[in-house]
Amino acid sequence: MTPEAPAHPKVLLIDDDATLTAMLTEFLRGEGFETIAAFNGIDGALAALDPDLDAVILDVMMPDISGIETLQRIRSSSAVPVIMLTAKGAEDERVAGLEMGADDYIAKPYYARELLARLKAVLRRKPGANAQPLQHFAAGKLRLVPARREVSFDGRPFEVTTCEFDLLEALLRNKEAVATKDELSLSVLGRKREPYDRSIDVHVSNLRKKLLSASSKAIEIETVRAVGYRLKVTR
Repeated sequence: MTPEAPAHPKVLLIDDDATLTAMLTEFLRGEGFETIAAFNGIDGALAALDPDLDAVILDVMMPDISGIETLQRIRSSSAVPVIMLTAKGAEDERVAGLEMGADDYIAKPYYARELLARLKAVLRRKPGANAQPLQHFAAGKLRLVPARREVSFDGRPFEVTTCEFDLLEALLRNKEAVATKDELSLSVLGRKREPYDRSIDVHVSNLRKKLLSASSKAIEIETVRAVGYRLKVTR
């Protein structure tokens, strides 16, 4: 059964464009979302501390502190899913956002329905969004429990973002088989991979660093050139 997003999820909009925010607020409320808004990065980072928040939609271009710095502040204290709004063709902004822990991005101008689809995708991956049997996946001393959204190495839990968790689960499910970038984009981001889309590569890079640190280099993500990735237990 396909997991459902939570009823009346609460979304924070961080964007200095009041007109666009008002339009998006009206659209999302019509789709059953509760929305709150902040019009600068400083207020947005504070609003993101709300424990009842389900997701954040964050614009990169803002006058006081940038969306990238705002994301950095959010990630220092919260793992809430974040979708970045970037300028069309701004590859550096997208990569920087993903490296800071953004879950996904969408380029401006965008269709509201496309943003809604991206939002629903991250909400389906949010902890507690899907009730599952208490199964777990393991590789060496690495253990992942989907229903609890917990990941640990040798009994010691460590923090990953929503996308990183789903990426690790996909690699564990594949065992020794290679997971292609196209497959990972569909299962992790909920969308087809576009030409020159580096989202999965950046998420893999972030997760690889965390796994190497948590496992003292016992768990690696192996790159299979021109194909994809697979998890590898080195010792």
